[in-house]
Formats: sequence, structure tokens, C-alpha cells
Amino acid sequence: MSGLDFEYAIKKDIRNNPIVREVDEARQRQLWQTTGIGLFLVVVLLFSAWQHFELLRHGYQIERMQQERAAEEDINRHLRLEIETLRAPRRIEKIAIEQLHLVPPSRGQAIVIERVTQAAPPEKSIVASR
Repeated sequence: MSGLDFEYAIKKDIRNNPIVREVDEARQRQLWQTTGIGLFLVVVLLFSAWQHFELLRHGYQIERMQQERAAEEDINRHLRLEIETLRAPRRIEKIAIEQLHLVPPSRGQAIVIERVTQAAPPEKSIVASR
């Protein structure tokens, strides 16, 4: 170890406690302005992200509701088909003959009843009403 290295090895005790730094008002104001602008940008960014994710969430919700509607329409179509199948005259005739032991009427026994529609009254007639 040389004599030069020995001098650097000695720790000099310098006390700087009595030095009091003065608060720089302009720099402090600039720090608060920068902090405020940064917070404002963070709030704007969070609001934008919130809107974006809400839009995505609503899109998924609409997609799910469309799938549910398609499923309900499919069920409705199946139920209408089943109703029409149950109302089929051949099916009703088959049940009447096989299960209820009914017989089809002959031509002389069948009477066709037609609905009578009332004719419209003449234009210059008086109609009594209660």
C-alpha cells in the first residue's frame, strides 16, 4: 500500500447539518402542477379504459341474449310443430277408431251445417237497437 492510497482510506468527517436549504417556491409549484397533470391523465386513462371494458361487456351480453333468443325461437318452432302434429285430422281419426271404437259416419248420416251469414241491411233502413 502506497502513501497515496492511505490518504484516501481516511474518512473525513464533514458535517453539513448546519446547512439549511431554502424551499424553492417555483420548483415546488412546478412539482405540484406536474403531479396534478399526471393524476388528471391517469384519471382520463382509467375512465377511457372503463368505457372500453363496459362496451366489451355489453357486446358480450348482447351476443349472449341473441343466442338465448335463437334457442327460444327454436323451442317455439318445435312446440308449434308438435301442436300441428297433434291437431292432424288423420291422427285424430286413428285415435277415434282404434282407442275410442268410433265408426265413421255413412254419407246419409253425415250432415254438413253451413254458417249463415247475415246480409247487410239496405242503406235506407232503420235498425232498432236496445
